[in-house]
Amino acid sequence: MNDVIRNRYEFVLLFDVKDGNPNGDPDAGNLPRIDPETGHGLVTDVCLKRKVRNYVALVNKEQPPYEIYIKEKAVLTNQQEKAYKALGFENTQNASVSEQTKKWMCKNFFDVRTFGAVMSLKDFNCGQVRGPVQLGFARSVDQIVPAEHSITRMAVATQREADQQGGDNRTMGRKFTVPYALYRVHGFVSAPLAGQTGFSDKDLELFWNALLNMFDHDRSAARGEMNPRKLIIFKHATELGNAPAQKLFDAVHVARRDGSNGPARSFEDYEVVLARDDVPEGVDLIEKL
Repeated sequence: MNDVIRNRYEFVLLFDVKDGNPNGDPDAGNLPRIDPETGHGLVTDVCLKRKVRNYVALVNKEQPPYEIYIKEKAVLTNQQEKAYKALGFENTQNASVSEQTKKWMCKNFFDVRTFGAVMSLKDFNCGQVRGPVQLGFARSVDQIVPAEHSITRMAVATQREADQQGGDNRTMGRKFTVPYALYRVHGFVSAPLAGQTGFSDKDLELFWNALLNMFDHDRSAARGEMNPRKLIIFKHATELGNAPAQKLFDAVHVARRDGSNGPARSFEDYEVVLARDDVPEGVDLIEKL
């Protein structure tokens, strides 16, 4: 693997959704997540990390050092047992063993050395890892008004249902979508924490590629059209950074384009302006897309 990263980074990712549900809330009947006080749409950091994990797994076929720790149907104890077997340890609570297995997990699992993980389980304890890459919640630039649709399925699940309905096998359901919304999410990459997990320049480039390509491999009828629109990266000249993160985020302005009236229905309704003069010395601004 390449050397660990030596620079701090912040980034802004803009992505949009059209006629889809970017992140349903299971506690609200799978309605799109929304800030009840402002009406802005939300997408959780967990949702976005899931898409990154799926992309990395697809590209690297889940081979070390790009295995995925948190994945569908994974049993975490079994994942951590791999470290004990690889290092020849018995199941023990010894602190030295836990530290060595933690390093093994960082080395072999991309999402552990990227996002961190709590692996201090009773069986096969591998400790805790603070990941160098963190994301906030994505928030829509404007308010959203979720649309509710009735849908019909021309089939039933069991013969019993068919008999109860007298041969009419139609069943009704509901589907929720956002007609259009542009979302903005802020992210952070810590060089000191990267030194603890082994997060490398190669890992970072893979992460950028994941942000730009993850939606292309996550299509479904529920999510409609989701696309990345712009990735803006701030690279500091030093490990600890050369400017406050918020000052850099404030240099990215997203607003409705002049002449755009009514509800936004495409990315063309918005204008993204980068105040390059507001970016302090010692910070490079990198645009992707």
